[in-house]
Amino acid sequence: MPPVILWFRRDLRLADHPALAAAVGSGQPVLAVYVHDETTPGAWAPGGASRWWLHHALAALAADLAAIGGQLVLRRGPYPAVIPALTAESGATSVHASLPVEPWARQAMRSVKAALPVPLVVHPGPLLHHPDKIRTQASRHFAVFTPFARAFHAQGEVPPPQPAPARIQAHPAPSEALDDWRLLPRRPDWAGGLRAAWQPGEAGAQAALAAFMAGPARHYATRRDYPGEVSTSRLSPHLAFGSISPRQAWTAGGDKFRAELLWREFSAHLLWHHQDLPETPLRPQFANMPWRDDPAALAAWQRGRTGIPIVDAGMRELWTTGWMHNRVRMIVASFLIKHLMIDWRHGEAWFWDTLVDADLAANAASWQWVAGSGADAAPYFRIFNPVLQGLKFDPEGSYVRAHVPELAAMPSRHVHAPWEAPPGLRPAGYPAPIVDLAAGRQRALAAFAALGNGGLEVPPVEG
Repeated sequence: MPPVILWFRRDLRLADHPALAAAVGSGQPVLAVYVHDETTPGAWAPGGASRWWLHHALAALAADLAAIGGQLVLRRGPYPAVIPALTAESGATSVHASLPVEPWARQAMRSVKAALPVPLVVHPGPLLHHPDKIRTQASRHFAVFTPFARAFHAQGEVPPPQPAPARIQAHPAPSEALDDWRLLPRRPDWAGGLRAAWQPGEAGAQAALAAFMAGPARHYATRRDYPGEVSTSRLSPHLAFGSISPRQAWTAGGDKFRAELLWREFSAHLLWHHQDLPETPLRPQFANMPWRDDPAALAAWQRGRTGIPIVDAGMRELWTTGWMHNRVRMIVASFLIKHLMIDWRHGEAWFWDTLVDADLAANAASWQWVAGSGADAAPYFRIFNPVLQGLKFDPEGSYVRAHVPELAAMPSRHVHAPWEAPPGLRPAGYPAPIVDLAAGRQRALAAFAALGNGGLEVPPVEG
């Protein structure tokens, strides 16, 4: 019997997988393939941390498929060449795949469809609803989160997740070796912190979900902003690579957790309707922002050597584990963009390379939100004071001490502003701030005022 092709993308799981369910439901053998394509025009090739995660997620998926009779076939090359060639080679009668959101991936899927002599069936999966389904009453897309969330809820209940198939009849095919793709760092091997922090794959996703539900979920609404605590789900890389479905996360979580999942959905909605979101400010006037070219300051930020403790803690957590607490992501982004006046796209690119949960829609939408140039970025001139943020959300300094060992002995009252401590308490080897926070804030506010947005009021306090 001829097979059907199941084309895995960022949906590396077996449970609650509509494309997989349809392929198995056809009653035909299933040729499951993952295509590694870094040649498609416009593609954001995966960064170093994402490549590490992808290797282990594919290894886990291959083992999970083999356990129920399937086989994961690995191929490299352009999607529009590889998928049609595999179809001809196998005699497949159809191709099933999940909906892509990224602009380059959407174009690649259109090219694949045009080149195929058999149907390409596109299924939901990466999102809770298709991006075209959530519309204003005037049939336009949303630019503000709250009405988007109302329209989302008006669609009715999210369907429950579906179980994984008990058995898959595989269609054997030659496969490339995963190790030959050289996704893992070798010289040097910088991934020790990632290995210690994460278990990629569907089993790891379910373990992370169970751990979240057993503890942090109970206090998520009130404690999620405290980075020194185990207070979040840490499901973001599993969602980014599809080792858990958004429906599985939605069904398990409470109201506040679901609201955070809706921000993920909103980001995808924005990218779907603004395909240049990763490169171009949504608010046109921000194209005139007078960004500073300061390679030394950018490097200090990347390395966690700015002299601002909570910023440095976040950047070092990112470098070590491939992840950063969401509250701290906002703080470090605001510091780069507003105190240092460095273009948000530099931060976006750094996060893309170093985050294990790098997701094009979420990364672009979040950086634009902090920059003030994106959707729902009100007030766009908000400037986080990193010292006040540290005092509020890391009052004892436990997060800073965990990631900035130079400050391990610093008293709590000085840990977020060590330059204000008596000389005898100032840590040796820790840098002085690379920018005066008050001066940096005023410089940013002046730049915002110069954009000519009209009616700009300088906020009386920071927070």
